[in-house]
Amino acid sequence: MPPAPGAYASYIAVGDSFTEGVGDPGPDGAFLGWADRLAALLADRQARAGGGFRYANLAVRGRLLDRIVAEQVPRAVELAPDLVTFCAGGNDILRPGSDPDAIARRFEAAVAELSAAVGTVLVCTGFDTRGVPVLRHLRGRIATYTAHVRAIADQYDCPVLDLWSLRAVQDPRAWGEDRLHLSPDGHARVALRAAQVLGLEVGGEGEPAWPPLIRKAPAQVRRDNIHWAREYLVPWIGRRLRGESSGDHVLPKRPELLPLEKSAS
Repeated sequence: MPPAPGAYASYIAVGDSFTEGVGDPGPDGAFLGWADRLAALLADRQARAGGGFRYANLAVRGRLLDRIVAEQVPRAVELAPDLVTFCAGGNDILRPGSDPDAIARRFEAAVAELSAAVGTVLVCTGFDTRGVPVLRHLRGRIATYTAHVRAIADQYDCPVLDLWSLRAVQDPRAWGEDRLHLSPDGHARVALRAAQVLGLEVGGEGEPAWPPLIRKAPAQVRRDNIHWAREYLVPWIGRRLRGESSGDHVLPKRPELLPLEKSAS
């Protein structure tokens, strides 16, 4: 029997920088991110119902799908929580010449493995990148992969965190200075949407309205673009040329399925 809406006593987050929470720094120096924020909402729901809650976050920035499947999926299967969020494939799509059909086949095999061991597997679509300058040219490839993810979710009865249609992240303030990762406000809005998908009562539509956007003068836009290229684009290209990843020496921030002691904020 499936749990009551929002009733999950254990949760493991699987993925890359998006799920690790890059762009959303916490008070202790580690990243928070939408998955930690979702875990806090789930833990609060369990506490109100008189139950406990355990959480692990295995995600590591820069991870490609195959490495996520090799390192994180078996651990999630072994621990068999009530809920797994599985968001992967975005870094593969960024690679020149990547094939979204082939990536989706490997994604589906992992979903099948997780679904056989886990109560609920929530999957994520890609973002609609029409408003993200550094990713706009990948929109067609991301759309193809997103269509596959939705079809896989239908086949395995997975709830879907549909980032493509989430209006809240189509505002530039949802993205951090690097233009590749969400800002704290962006992560918070994704967490609310994920909670809504899982049946939690979060109020409204899960997409708090942004205040009116103050447009920058063209000269300031040019200065911002120069700063972004120097601080983020050039180092990113350098890592690609050297075959390095931002997560080469990073370990999962919460590798064990342990009680969540305090809420993310």
